[in-house]
Amino acid sequence: MFKKFFLYFVVIFIFSGCGGDSSKKPLIIVSNAWIGYAPLFYAQEKGYLKEVDINVISVVSLAEAMDVFMVGRADMVTTTEHEYKKIKRQFQDFVPIILLDRSDGGDMILSNKTIRELKQSSQIDAYLEVDSINFDILSEFLKKEGISKKKIIFHNEDQASMQSLKYRSIPTIIVTYVPYDYTFKKKGYFEVASTSNLKTIVVIDALCTTKGIVKKYKNRLLKLKNIIDKSIKEITVDKKKSYKMVAPYLDDISYKEYIDAFKTLKWINHPDDKILNVIKKLGYETGDMIK
Repeated sequence: MFKKFFLYFVVIFIFSGCGGDSSKKPLIIVSNAWIGYAPLFYAQEKGYLKEVDINVISVVSLAEAMDVFMVGRADMVTTTEHEYKKIKRQFQDFVPIILLDRSDGGDMILSNKTIRELKQSSQIDAYLEVDSINFDILSEFLKKEGISKKKIIFHNEDQASMQSLKYRSIPTIIVTYVPYDYTFKKKGYFEVASTSNLKTIVVIDALCTTKGIVKKYKNRLLKLKNIIDKSIKEITVDKKKSYKMVAPYLDDISYKEYIDAFKTLKWINHPDDKILNVIKKLGYETGDMIK
């Protein structure tokens, strides 16, 4: 009993910022494995984030990242528009502060059947993180192909858990994203749709927080933006150098997979008017965004 209490106390101590002056409080970013968050992982391993007393904790799913933030164990969280809107319903002052990337093929639907075979199937097993952008992507795919949701048997699992899924003969859909897709493809699943050809859905990744955090730590967040910009530039120039640092955060993908992964997104850390108009239509507030 004492051991459990001690561990609980240690966790609370860490996430409370160790007390003292709130301006000295270490800031926590919670993020899941996704190639678009590579600049954060890179900055952590290079020691850049330590310069501004910021730390990244990595979790296994979009939903878990959202939950960690919502229970107060992180100050900032990486989200797509799905998680952003859900958190916004509970925290009205929740805002995007730094845009990171736009998925351009990095989120996808894999299957063991062709689209024609899926249409002819009476039942389809679908594996996905239901409480995430995965659900929106699946919905758009079904609508585009004219496949009824009534056919779908939903299996709610995080990406790490789904990695143990074996190749199946019955009609199966897997909604996933880089880097997790590589494991499924090696097992025989193949891509039937992605954000590169599902034109009715836009997947934007952003670092978000509350207006209270923005107001309290504005100077540190401005420095964080510079660090992210610097990290994106360094990764772009020399991927080989960054690979060993970032791969452990991305399910230890191979170097070739790492290189290919960057082809599935577009950096938007310096958003133009077109991107800003897109995110406004998605419901994002832009007043506190650091461009």
